[in-house]
Amino acid sequence: MKRIVLTSIILISLCGSVLAQKTNVDVTQVIDAEKAFNKLVERKGIKDAFLAVADPEGIVFKPRIVKITDFYGSIDSQPGILKWEPKFGRISANGDLAFTAGPYTYQNSKNDDDKVFGDYVSVWRLDLNDNKLKLLIDLGIQHPESEQEEIPDFRQPDTSKRTAPSKDPFNGKTIILATDKTFNNELTRSVLASYKEFLSPEGRYYFPGFEPITGPDKIMKFIDNEGISISAKTIDVGRASSGDLAYSYGTARIRKGEIVSDYNYVRIWEIDADHKWDILLEVFSAVEQ
Repeated sequence: MKRIVLTSIILISLCGSVLAQKTNVDVTQVIDAEKAFNKLVERKGIKDAFLAVADPEGIVFKPRIVKITDFYGSIDSQPGILKWEPKFGRISANGDLAFTAGPYTYQNSKNDDDKVFGDYVSVWRLDLNDNKLKLLIDLGIQHPESEQEEIPDFRQPDTSKRTAPSKDPFNGKTIILATDKTFNNELTRSVLASYKEFLSPEGRYYFPGFEPITGPDKIMKFIDNEGISISAKTIDVGRASSGDLAYSYGTARIRKGEIVSDYNYVRIWEIDADHKWDILLEVFSAVEQ
């Protein structure tokens, strides 16, 4: 048993070393993956497209957390027309973790009045077997149709933030897990103070019923105006081998004014120039009973 564990650690370390040497990483890789996924939905339908691009550990929220392969593998089909367009995205310096976000429309019939509007968030992870990005996390929010088109924001990875692979293959995940739990603990004390400390200057906030909000000042103003208080619990996290991009997800109970509801959350973390982890994106999806 010890030999098996040791072998696994060596393999993980070797994979990390290989990834650390990648220099041809470009954010267009995840944009192209999203566009190819969208075309696949048009050709094969929603079910088959999700199964084709799913990471083996990929999850969706329906409304509780479930593996993509388990959910779509258990249904006959999913009707309707689903379209989306990436407008916001990043990829890690080693190319093994990425995300995009943007507007989507879903139409369950030929009637235009049947359209649903919203924004999605997708996290992608590199599959070392075929060197392709696979869908790791997918969720979204609904809101009224946007009146203004979102300005694209795609940036190349900052190689200066790339770190050498850790000798401890589990160290990266441990750091993000501790950071996410710390943020959740701080939320119970002061929501506004927590966001002020942890939000990236480019931070984005996705809350059901509202268009995405960009910037700490606007996000905190929204939270204050809506009377939001949050208690959250971390479920799982992950980090790029280059140490510059990470994700976390979990459950939350949110009081908005006098209404208390259950939500799922996903956070995208980026490391700043001071090697502090900041929230670049946070999305809450309602757990509707």
